[in-house]
Amino acid sequence: MIDPSLMPSPCFVLDEVALERNLAIMRRVRDEAGVKLLLALKGFALARAFPAIREVAAGTAASSLHEAWLGRDEFGGPVHACCPVYLDAEWDRLRSFCSHATFNSLSQAGRFIGRRGGLSCGLRVSPEYSSATAELYDPCARGSRLGVRAAALAGALPEGIEGLHVHNLCEAAAEATERTIECVERLFGRFLPHLRWINLGGGHLMTRRGYDVERLIAALRGLRERHPGLEVILEPGAAYVWDAGWLVATVEDIVENDGVRTAMLDTSFAAHMPDCLEMPYRPEIVGARRPAPGEASWRMGGMTCLAGDMMGDYAFDRPPRVGDRIVFADMMHYTLVKTNLFNGVNLPAIGVQRADGTFELVREFGYEDYRSRLVAARPHGVA
Repeated sequence: MIDPSLMPSPCFVLDEVALERNLAIMRRVRDEAGVKLLLALKGFALARAFPAIREVAAGTAASSLHEAWLGRDEFGGPVHACCPVYLDAEWDRLRSFCSHATFNSLSQAGRFIGRRGGLSCGLRVSPEYSSATAELYDPCARGSRLGVRAAALAGALPEGIEGLHVHNLCEAAAEATERTIECVERLFGRFLPHLRWINLGGGHLMTRRGYDVERLIAALRGLRERHPGLEVILEPGAAYVWDAGWLVATVEDIVENDGVRTAMLDTSFAAHMPDCLEMPYRPEIVGARRPAPGEASWRMGGMTCLAGDMMGDYAFDRPPRVGDRIVFADMMHYTLVKTNLFNGVNLPAIGVQRADGTFELVREFGYEDYRSRLVAARPHGVA
């Protein structure tokens, strides 16, 4: 466990030991199932961790030009792009960074496939199945804009398409991967003998405690055995850093109204942990628990002016006091990549808890990070 007093606040802290634990599981899946793993940068993109992840992942998966650029410059290896929409002004540059590109629609394929150069191109298809419980994270919901339905592919695939891409899972169990494969083979199986690859996307949460890794390996191996000419690709994001880090914060004030006690923090759910409000989910706090009926409880209050920038309820053995450190658990996936500067609130620092127990400060942020997004580049003075 970390010593939060040694770190700046707020601060995201990557746990190097937990990262290696996750990578060992993913290496086993890769080797025993005979699949290729990529790192989906939309889930985690801290370059400090890339050397370790590179031992398991063959390359990166990108959902935008800038992610592809980062993958090429900082991670290396092939970059697989799968963007909901490609922009004409960006296509040639993005193509120069990538080895693969997946089109979200037949119209996008028709628009760009003639300019693919050396890219291996694929089509995103909908298996018309998802295990996601929140509609916000369900790409197979009714009317979804993501993926081509089987009914639209009554004939052949567009000329130049070499692979299919499926992304329909979110923090899913192995059973959901099995079901996805079944749906893909039923809806699109006639195309598979003529393709080079299939990408089963992300959402395979193979590093979560209790996940049936053997079942996942069997499902993937079975797909490969039924289609021996097909390369099978997975692009998890969260699985690499599941339960592999913290967000350290500090209690700055205590507010009590209508019998509700709130510990006001120097961090924000809206700006630093937006998935907590979007999904939504209640993050765990080290040393806290869910209150028993009638037990005194506390809310955690974010520092922005958004009324809903808060989370609860938590019980502590000792009531929080101003100056106490609060440590949120499992704060690596979809945090650093989704932080924002609402209210001009400063971004948390970033650090690493090394395997030898020492702390490494990777990055701190300040006013220029906020200003540079909003003000034209020009010399300026200090007010």
